[in-house]
Amino acid sequence: MDSSTSPLTSERIDVFWEEGMLKHYTGTGVFDTLTDPGFLEVLEKHPENSDRVKNMVSILKKGPISQYISWNAGRLALISELLTFHTQEYIDELMQADKDGGKILCEGTILNPGSWKASLFAAGTTLSAMKHILDGNGKIAYALVRPPGHHAQPSRADGYCFLNNAGLAVQLALNSGCKKVAVIDIDVHYGNGTAEGFYRSDNVLTISLHMNHGTWGPSHPQNGSVDELGEGEGYGFNLNIPLPNGTGDRGYEYAMHELVIPAVQKFEPDIMVLVVGQDSSAFDPNGRLCLTMEGYREIGRIVRKLADKHTVGRLLIVQEGGYHVTYAAYCLHATLEGALSLPLSLLSDPLAYYPEDEALAVKVVDSIKQCWKDNVLLFK
Repeated sequence: MDSSTSPLTSERIDVFWEEGMLKHYTGTGVFDTLTDPGFLEVLEKHPENSDRVKNMVSILKKGPISQYISWNAGRLALISELLTFHTQEYIDELMQADKDGGKILCEGTILNPGSWKASLFAAGTTLSAMKHILDGNGKIAYALVRPPGHHAQPSRADGYCFLNNAGLAVQLALNSGCKKVAVIDIDVHYGNGTAEGFYRSDNVLTISLHMNHGTWGPSHPQNGSVDELGEGEGYGFNLNIPLPNGTGDRGYEYAMHELVIPAVQKFEPDIMVLVVGQDSSAFDPNGRLCLTMEGYREIGRIVRKLADKHTVGRLLIVQEGGYHVTYAAYCLHATLEGALSLPLSLLSDPLAYYPEDEALAVKVVDSIKQCWKDNVLLFK
């Protein structure tokens, strides 16, 4: 191998993937409503469809980052494992829905034949990725999974999610002896399910950077607002960063430096979980936060540095949203480039974007920081 094609680092990312997750079929209609109004010639696929992850798998296998990727098989989760985060009643509801041939659990979130097994693969594959790290077999693992999970609460489905993959992995880390786990969620929507699962715990720091979308109904009662800080012993360990539309790369970088890095440094976790959704990108139909590949790359770099400093480099990355079938894959590639701390980008951005104006984002981040100084022990 000549120097022009030799790897820029000897490190690797262990990717966990299982094709059975493609069997979750989400249907067609008007966006995610699965309705046919009768006057459209072409109905589009539900945003959370298998094409998006097919491209993610493909870019990691065939793209320039492939030389840094090691592939690992996923597995089905056990029911006993699901019960470490979810209630028995909720799991029974999902299993019964599967036996009955399917069920709409909430708007846009439908369990079809094949969905339950795909969900078990997503949960089990994420658990395998976490165990890989905990057993010392690798430092950075990425669970390439669907259906997504961070909206799934202990007792209900929400936002295309049935089982909380990241939440189950966090609980596995705690059960395996980790004292503190930090979760950084950059999906465009509030990671309300993960937050709910650890809302009363001071062993898990959940930080969510998301669009300021508020509640969207009974399945998502949380607002993702700054004042949702946790309860009891968990007060001050659930940190929400609702960002204004159009925040962009520089706004995210400012939020990471002013809010995320100080919180993680004060918390001093044993292991870190980065929950990624490419629906924060400039071209996603589900979001308005305008990250580009470089923004994702920089977030990957920042989180990697935090992991190196606090967790001996132990970092689990878990896939969530991302619905632009092409650009989501490119942004994933960039995120993993950042997590590898590569000195040069391997893949250029194929899409143009509008110039950024981070002024509003800076004002919002500064106001959140002041609120936390008044209310959050980690910032006092």
